[in-house]
Amino acid sequence: MFSPSIKHLIQEKSGSFLIPASRIAFVQDDNPLYHAFLILTKVKYSKIPVLDKDKKVVGLLSLAMITDKMLTNEEISTAPLDQLKVKDVMQTKFDKINFVETTLEAQLHLLINNAFLPVVDDRGVFQGLLTRREWIKAFNYVTHTYDKHYKSIKIK
Repeated sequence: MFSPSIKHLIQEKSGSFLIPASRIAFVQDDNPLYHAFLILTKVKYSKIPVLDKDKKVVGLLSLAMITDKMLTNEEISTAPLDQLKVKDVMQTKFDKINFVETTLEAQLHLLINNAFLPVVDDRGVFQGLLTRREWIKAFNYVTHTYDKHYKSIKIK
């Protein structure tokens, strides 16, 4: 559990933790794998969320998952990309969070093993991403402002 003063400082920055869905590249589960290959190649992310038609997060997809389908013992072929859908290769077991239901401590623990966490609302609709990078930035803020904040509390 965070100390109250640390928690307060982190919560000051928590509004900036979420990268909104409107700024995130994603694919839909019924997209052809070829389309996902182009998206992942262009955006240069290692992994992106997969959404269904209702904008719910149903998986994650990486370039490695796609290239695995392109490789055989003899050659590299893009032919499977026209025949497969994103849902055929996506990762279906992954962590996601709802800000209302997930404590700061739980978020931090999940980010130890995940570079990002999809954030959903109460209906499971994709809201954006919580990234390890944003948490590290918040931690940096805390380490550089804690003494000033702590001293101002003690003086009062």
